[in-house]
Formats: sequence, structure tokens, C-alpha cells
Amino acid sequence: MRYLILVSHGTFAPGLHNAVGMMAGADRQDIRSTSLLDGMAVDTYRKAFTDLVADVTAEDEILLFADIIGGSPLTTALDVLTEKGLLPHTKAIGGMNLPLVLTAAFADADTPLEQVAAEIMEDGRTQLRPFDLETSEEDDI
Repeated sequence: MRYLILVSHGTFAPGLHNAVGMMAGADRQDIRSTSLLDGMAVDTYRKAFTDLVADVTAEDEILLFADIIGGSPLTTALDVLTEKGLLPHTKAIGGMNLPLVLTAAFADADTPLEQVAAEIMEDGRTQLRPFDLETSEEDDI
């Protein structure tokens, strides 16, 4: 199975998980999230992440999405995945947003992990752009 795991500071990851569930199905067991809350000890977060991936095996793949590269949620998650021997089957992506995770959620399960990661990055670049609002004189009435 391919898992999409969202990690963040604050409640960003669970909130994004909720939004993804609205569009991709709220009952999907392959999409999971946890977060490092304000005032939470890193050890407590580590335990929560460890519990989140307890049933993930070396036959599985992981797309790990994080709010920022280098933050404690991501680095701690990578430490846990390394300890479980899952890092070789993991792609980590920082700067997660709704279009990135939706691209992953709707990706064909038979598409290789490397290709899905490349598509996610390309879609992320495509989606990040200004939205120009044009008004006409008729709109001013």
C-alpha cells in the first residue's frame, strides 16, 4: 500500500487532512496525519508518529508531506522511519499544500513512487501562481 502521511507544526496537517478527505474520501486508511502542537514535547510527538506508522511495513511506500523542510515534525518522522527501515520506500516533500496532496491522493497506485513524486512537484509548481482578478467597467455598476 502507498501511504500519504502529513506532518506539521500546529494543526496544519490535521486540517489539511480534513480538506483532502472532503475531496478524496474521508474514510481512506492510506491518508494519515499528526502534528507537533504548541507546547508539546518532541518525545510526545515522536510517540504519536510512531503509533501512526505502526502497521506500515517494508512492502509499503510512503509519501511524507511536511509543512517545512528541516522542522522537527519532518526530521522526527524521518528518524522514526529510518529506525523502522522504511526510509528506502519513502519520498519526503516539504511545503505541502492542498493541490500537492490531492495529486498524490488521486495518483494511480501502480505508478512508481518516483514518478508520483515528480508529478507532485510539477503540479505544485503549476498551482503556485498569482490569480489575476480582472474587472470591467460593467462590473462597477
